Amino acid sequence: MVSASILWFRRDLRLGDHPALAEAGRGAGRVLALYVLDPRLLGASGAPRRTFLYRCLRELDERLGGRLHVVHGDPTDVLPRVVREFEATSVHVSADAGPYGRERDALVEKAIDAEFVRTGSPYAITPGRVVKGDGTPFKVFTPFYRAWKEHGWRGPAKMSTVDWVDPSTKDCIPEDEDLGGMTLPAAGEAEARRAWRKFREVREDYAEHRDRPDLPGTSRMSPYLRWGCVHPRTLLADLGEEDEAYRRELAFRDFYADVLWHRPETARENYDRKFDAMPYDTGDELFEAWCAGKTGFPIVDAGMRQLLAEGWMHNRVRMIVASFLAKDLHLWWRRGAAHFMRHLVDGDLASNQHGWQWAAGTGTDASPYFRVFNPITQGEKFDPNGDYVRKYVPELRGVPGKHVHQPWRLDGGVPPGYPPPIVDHAEERLEALRRYDIVKAT
Repeated sequence: MVSASILWFRRDLRLGDHPALAEAGRGAGRVLALYVLDPRLLGASGAPRRTFLYRCLRELDERLGGRLHVVHGDPTDVLPRVVREFEATSVHVSADAGPYGRERDALVEKAIDAEFVRTGSPYAITPGRVVKGDGTPFKVFTPFYRAWKEHGWRGPAKMSTVDWVDPSTKDCIPEDEDLGGMTLPAAGEAEARRAWRKFREVREDYAEHRDRPDLPGTSRMSPYLRWGCVHPRTLLADLGEEDEAYRRELAFRDFYADVLWHRPETARENYDRKFDAMPYDTGDELFEAWCAGKTGFPIVDAGMRQLLAEGWMHNRVRMIVASFLAKDLHLWWRRGAAHFMRHLVDGDLASNQHGWQWAAGTGTDASPYFRVFNPITQGEKFDPNGDYVRKYVPELRGVPGKHVHQPWRLDGGVPPGYPPPIVDHAEERLEALRRYDIVKAT
C-alpha cells in the first residue's frame, strides 16, 4: 500500500474552495477521501437532515468517481484503523468549532499515529479569531460585525488536481429515509452553485424582500452552507458594496459560531444565566398544537407547516414562531429548538440554539425580554396579501387578502377545519412581562 494523506470530510462536502483538501493534496502523495457516519451525530439529527446528508454524499462520491471511502462507526475507532490500513502520514480536516466536534477531534488526534492537520473551517472567519481589543469575545452582533469586516477573510482557495486513492472496500451510503412527503432541495455541490447563480440574478431585491415569506427573496443557501456544499467565502467573493444586507447574514452565522466557541454550554443553557429564574409552563397540549401548525394564528401555523412540508422555514417566520412559543405559550425555548433540529434540513447547532435564545430573550441581544412579536401584525406586515399563509394553510385558501391573518373576524367565523386561537395574545403578552418581572427581581 502506497502511503497517503487522508481528507476526512465532515461539514465540507465539496471539491471546490476547500482549504483542507488543498493542503492534503499539496504533497506528491495520494489522498484518501473519507467520510465517517458517526452514530452520535446521526442520532442527534432528524430524518430530513440525515437524508440530505446521504444525498450530498452520493453526489460527492459521484464527483470523486466512486472513490469516497464511507465508514460507519465512532471516529475514535475508525480513524486509527483507516490510518493503519492506508499507511497514512496525515489526516486533514476543516476545523470543527462545535463542542462535540472539538472534543472528538482532540481524542482522534491522540489516537492516530499520524499528523492531524486543521486547515480552514466552515466559516468565513474561524470562530475565536474576531475579538475585542482586550482579547475578550464580543457579546453583541453589531460591534462583532464591524470587527469581522475589519478583520477580513481570505479569498477562495486555489485548487489543483488530486490523485485520489481508490479504496478496495467501503460501507454503503444509507438509503433515503421516509420523509412522509416532505420535499427537500436538491443536494450537493453542483446544486449549491446552481442555487447561488439563481440568487445572484435577483439579489438586488434581497434587502427589500428578505423579510417577506410570500416572495422568493431569500437565497435558500442555508442547507448548502450547513453541509459545506459551498464555502461562505465563495459567496462573499461574489458580493459587492451593494450587498451589505446579505453580507450581514453571513456574518450572523459566524457570530453565533463564535458565541458557541467561547460559551459551548449555551447550546443547552441560557446565555444570560439570570433567565434561569424564568418560570415556564410544561404542558404538552399547547406544544403539540404549535408543532402541528394548529394554533389558530395563521402566520404561525403557516411557518410550522412549511417546516413539516419542506424541512425549511423562512427566517422571519422562524422568529415569529419562536417568539410565539416562548412569549405566548410560555414554553422553554429548548423544546422549540429541539423540534427545529429534528425537522430542519439546515439545522445548525450554533445558529439554531442562539437564534432561539434571541427570540426567547435569553441570549446575545441588546434588547430585553419584553420584545414580544404580535403574530397578527407580523403576518399583516410581512405577508400583506396573505399569499404565504394560503400556500401552507389550505383551510384558509378561500379567505381573500390580509383578512386571512384574522379569520375569526370573518362574517361567517373561522372557516371549517381551522382552529380558533389557542391563546389570547394580548393577555399572554402581559403574562410574559409579568414573568420577566420575576427574573428582574432575582
